[in-house]
Amino acid sequence: MGFIFYFILIMIIPLLVQVYLRNTYSKYLKVGTSSGLSGAQAARRILDANGLYDVTVEQVSGHLSDHYDPRTRSVRLSSANYHGTSIASISVAVHEVGHCLQQKDGYAPLRIRHALVPVANIGSNISFILILIGVLLSSANLLLLGIAAMAAAVLFQVITLPVEFNASSRALNVMISSGLIRNDEEGKARKVLNAAALTYVAATVVAIAELLRFVLMFTGMRNNED
Repeated sequence: MGFIFYFILIMIIPLLVQVYLRNTYSKYLKVGTSSGLSGAQAARRILDANGLYDVTVEQVSGHLSDHYDPRTRSVRLSSANYHGTSIASISVAVHEVGHCLQQKDGYAPLRIRHALVPVANIGSNISFILILIGVLLSSANLLLLGIAAMAAAVLFQVITLPVEFNASSRALNVMISSGLIRNDEEGKARKVLNAAALTYVAATVVAIAELLRFVLMFTGMRNNED
C-alpha cells in the first residue's frame, strides 16, 4: 500500500498538474484581452514604467519556455507568448517581468535563491550518484552524503515557491493597475498564473517525498548496523 501511495505522489500528481496547466493555458490562449497588446508589448510597457529600460524582451523557441535571466537581464518569451495577445500570453509575460521587479526591489527570497544556484546544481548532479553507491555498498556514510546533497537541491525548490507566487501576485496587480486587463479579466489571468504555480508546488512535494524516502532508508541502514 505504501508503494502505491508513493507512486501516486511522485508520478500521478505531477502528471495531473501538467495536464491541468496545459488545458488552462490552451483555453486562455484563445481568449483576447481588452488592451490588445502582445506579451512582448505588455512586458516592455511594464519594464519601461518601472525604469527598467536595460532589460531586454527576447523571443525563444519552445513551448512555455518563458523565463527571466538575471545574468543578462533578459525576459525571454516563447513564440506563442511573445506574439500572442491573449490572457494567457500577457499573464505569462508579465509574470516573468515580476521577477525583474523582485530583483529591482531586492526581494529577499529571490536573492537567497540566486545564492543557492551553485549549491543546488552540484547537489542535483551528485546526489543520486552518492545515494546509488551508498546503497550498493551498504555504506550509510555515502548515503548520508547523498542525502545532504539532495537536501540542498530540495531547499532550492522550497525557496522557489515564494519567489514564483510573489512574481504572480506582482503580475496580477500590475496588469490591472496599468490597464493591461480589466477587472472582469482578472479571474481568467489568475487561473493561468495559479495553474503555472501548481507545477512548482507539485515538483517541490515530489522532491521532499524523495528526500524523506532516502532519509528513512538511511535510518534503516543505521539500525541494521547497530
